[in-house]
Amino acid sequence: MSITKSVWGAMPDGSEVYKYKIKNAEGNFVEFITYGATWLSAFVPDKDDILQDVLLGFDDMDGQINLSDYQGQFVGRFANRIGGGKFTIDGTEYQVDCNEDGVKSLHSSGEFSHANFDAEECGDNAVIFSAVSPDGTYGFPGTIKVSVKYTFTDSDEVIIDYSAVSDKATIINLTNHAYFNLAGCNSGDVLNHEIRFDSDYFTPTTPDSIPTGEIRSVEGTPFDFRTAKKIGKDIKADYDQLVAARGYDHNLCLNGGDGVKISVLEPVSGRTMEVYTDRPGVQFYTGNFLDGTKKGKGGCPMIQHAGFCLETQVYPDAPNHPEFPQCTFKAGEEFKSRTVYKFGVK
Repeated sequence: MSITKSVWGAMPDGSEVYKYKIKNAEGNFVEFITYGATWLSAFVPDKDDILQDVLLGFDDMDGQINLSDYQGQFVGRFANRIGGGKFTIDGTEYQVDCNEDGVKSLHSSGEFSHANFDAEECGDNAVIFSAVSPDGTYGFPGTIKVSVKYTFTDSDEVIIDYSAVSDKATIINLTNHAYFNLAGCNSGDVLNHEIRFDSDYFTPTTPDSIPTGEIRSVEGTPFDFRTAKKIGKDIKADYDQLVAARGYDHNLCLNGGDGVKISVLEPVSGRTMEVYTDRPGVQFYTGNFLDGTKKGKGGCPMIQHAGFCLETQVYPDAPNHPEFPQCTFKAGEEFKSRTVYKFGVK
């Protein structure tokens, strides 16, 4: 194992952005940058042992700052959406910035996604990124210290350990927004990928992507991935949830217990990915609003469905739905979570 550090770019204020490359004993490698604590790349082999990058993203800071739809970025304080940008803690209502359509909070206005994190190497196969957000930022209570540790193993596992502590009671929901394409980041759409979720339920949403509060069985719906099927099999179905979102952009409720929660196969390359997590849900997003106008790595246009996201999380708008798993943490109480993305071949 080895870690290589280099200057990757600069922030608008001139501060340097660093890249960390972690290479394992097999010669496979992943890269991360301090801007947004972004998971920049994952070069893993196919069935013929050919390395390709399987993450959508950008080659420079111009793309990261001006074109990004959160590709690979760390997301918090509260990942996903909060209806009306409002929630209540201990009888106090908080109004946070409504950065999406002026009616809801999305990814807490991208605060951490656009921050330049501090970084520290941890051994020869991990890097810890950390940042602090002051009390009241975008309306959120508490000064919060966050960290994310990325570890890459000889078994081609990317282990993501999240941690956060606030000095006031607040809501915490951290994730990573990687867009995957196991055929390679410039290989067209992902509709041929076969995916399975250990999930019996999902949370339907209103047309503006806020959960209705219903926890609906996947039985008989296009959201039934309990047996592996192609992403594209039902994505164009005449089903209100898919029509409104132009595809999948929904929280799937993960079943309890240990083991693989999500498994993916790209049948041409033979690449596979397994996801393990302690989170109760995952936002399954299929790049519905990518339209080819933005160019990513190698100048390749990001077309619709060019990648899919698996954002492990509590359910969207959880603070406003007491029936959902909750994410309010007291002052000094630590948020901790782990998600593992394990690559392989079949």
